[in-house]
Amino acid sequence: MKFNKIVVSLILVTVVHACATNPFTGKKTMAFPGTENSRLFPAAFSQYNQVLSENNVVTGTKDAEMITRVGQRIASAAERWLVANGNVGYLDDYKWEYKLIDSDQVNAWCMPGGKIAFYTGILPIAANETGVAAIMSHEVVHAIANHGQQRMSAGMMQQGLALAGNIALSNDQQSLGLFNQSFGIVSNVAGMLPFSRAHETEADKVGLILMAIAGYNPDEAPELWKRMSANSGGQAPPEFLSTHPSNTTRIKNLQDLGPKAKAEAKKFGVTEFRPIN
Repeated sequence: MKFNKIVVSLILVTVVHACATNPFTGKKTMAFPGTENSRLFPAAFSQYNQVLSENNVVTGTKDAEMITRVGQRIASAAERWLVANGNVGYLDDYKWEYKLIDSDQVNAWCMPGGKIAFYTGILPIAANETGVAAIMSHEVVHAIANHGQQRMSAGMMQQGLALAGNIALSNDQQSLGLFNQSFGIVSNVAGMLPFSRAHETEADKVGLILMAIAGYNPDEAPELWKRMSANSGGQAPPEFLSTHPSNTTRIKNLQDLGPKAKAEAKKFGVTEFRPIN
């Protein structure tokens, strides 16, 4: 019993002290040992290069040039916002790169450290450069808010709690069996999935601000998600069983947040936006 208490105490101490600060909210976030940028970034860069080597990267086209142009503008907006809010040098270790991959996948992503990939399959849904900016800014926020680090830390905590439960119940096989049957489902539905949805909501919210500062009209973001919803044909799991908010929730949130994003952009001298075409 004493050993069990020690294990649980060690896990709690790790959770309390292994924290980083979210530059957008100022709140503490999980950053367990082994998830530091000094370790995470090199691994992400290596994985990114591997993905590029295994796929057909599009270069020299108008679409490829657009992806780079939009990415640079969003990264610059992020830098301006961070500096204005007291986070000078926050992006010093980021190595921004923007690649377009020839694939039917409707997808885009940004790895920790600023490595971004767009698939050609998402371009018809983006529909225009402003739509690309809405996607790009969302993905950039995932990287600079350290969502990858937080997800890794949450996974480590989930494993630690599972281990603690198995140790604590090791002398009660019936209870141990029930614990192992239910822990994965409960920890995912009540913990990991809401955690992921919160990241998506934050990326939507802050991404809207960044695209506005970059000169792109945030009113296009909910229109983008209307197109995303139409493309999915309404096929999606219930929100509480998903890693993402429902399309309906996202669209409403983005519509509500549009005026705030414009007001924030105005602080940076942006009062007009590029035409949506």
